[in-house]
Parts: sequence; structure tokens; C-alpha cells
Amino acid sequence: MTMDAQSPPVRVLVFGAALRAGSTNARLASLASDLIAETGAEVDLARMRDFDMPLYDGDVEDSEGLPAGALALCERIKRCDAFVISSPEYNASVPGLLKNAIDWVSRVRPQPFKTKHAMLVSSSPSMIGGNRGLWALRVPLEHLGTRVYPDMFSLPRAYEAFTEDGRLAHSGSQERLADTLCGFMRLVRADVEFVCLRRRWYEFPGDRTDAPVTHRSED
Repeated sequence: MTMDAQSPPVRVLVFGAALRAGSTNARLASLASDLIAETGAEVDLARMRDFDMPLYDGDVEDSEGLPAGALALCERIKRCDAFVISSPEYNASVPGLLKNAIDWVSRVRPQPFKTKHAMLVSSSPSMIGGNRGLWALRVPLEHLGTRVYPDMFSLPRAYEAFTEDGRLAHSGSQERLADTLCGFMRLVRADVEFVCLRRRWYEFPGDRTDAPVTHRSED
């Protein structure tokens, strides 16, 4: 996976959404970060332990503001052009730890998740690789305005899926992960490089108006 070396580097935050030191999602996040770095991007590899925070409590927010962990995650998201989450699947859904972090960060204004590109990956000892959890994770992120990449990657039987050097034991899985990340990074780079493309609003198809030219359709 390579990109144009003359283009400015894209910044990508990558983190595994599990606390356990030996988590296969941490290993998958590390592998994803290596593959993304091969595209010429700047990678910020993080752990969920970097973002320690209590359960969301509106009274705590009113009296003390956002916790340090939530503010740290918010700043890391703001500094990136895109992020990749490697998430475990808990009871066929999103881990409470990750959902809680999203809920806290969503309280920041302006909304840091809005218009950020995201790719979701997972690993699991199950045969479906945590895929159900990723579908559930899309819901809050897309609700907050994140541009979640359509393709996702799920790694089944994760306890036997990695080689000693951190790659995937099955060559087809390694190739599929690399190809999916490559497609994602091409989309992110296109958005970063062509941010100055201008669009006009039209009330009806074919109509021309005097509406102002904007840099992004969201503005």
C-alpha cells in the first residue's frame, strides 16, 4: 500500500477498544497502524487506558466538567483526519467502555466526531469475528456525523489468527485487511487533498441560485 509521497501526510488515530493487555483487538490495532503507516500517513496509536474516565453522569458534567480522559480523547480526535477503532464484541454489541467514551466526547462543542472518517475493525474468538458489535458501533458514530467507511473487517478465531511477528496467519485475511485499509486511506486522502473543491446548493434539480459557494456541503 503506497500513496503519493509528495502529498501532505494524512493523520490517523488508531486504537483498540479493550483494556486487557493481551487483547487481540490491541494486536489488530497495532497491525492496522503499521499498514496505514505504509501509505505514508502519520499514525497515532493509542490504547483505551490512555482515556480513563468514569461512567457518564450529567451531574458530574455540570459540577466538574468533562473528565481528563474524555478531553484527551477529544483532542486526539481533533488532531486527526480519520480514525480506526478495533473493537471487541460484548454480548453481540458495543463494549460499555467504548460507548461511554463516545458519550462523554459527544458532549464537546463543536462536535469532534462530525465529518471525521472512520473505519471499524474487530477480532473475536467467535466464528463471526465480532461483526455484530461493529454494526452496533456504527449507530452512535453515524448519529454524531462520522463518515463511517462502508467496508468493515472482522477477524474470527482471533486466538490463533496472529503470527509471532504480529501479522495475520491466514494470507487471505492479511490481504483483505490491507486492501480494505488501502481503500479507506484513498478516500481519506481524497477528502483531505480536495477539501477546496466548491459546491453550490440547488433547491431543485437543474435550478441555479445565488446561494453562496461553500467549501463543504455541511457548512
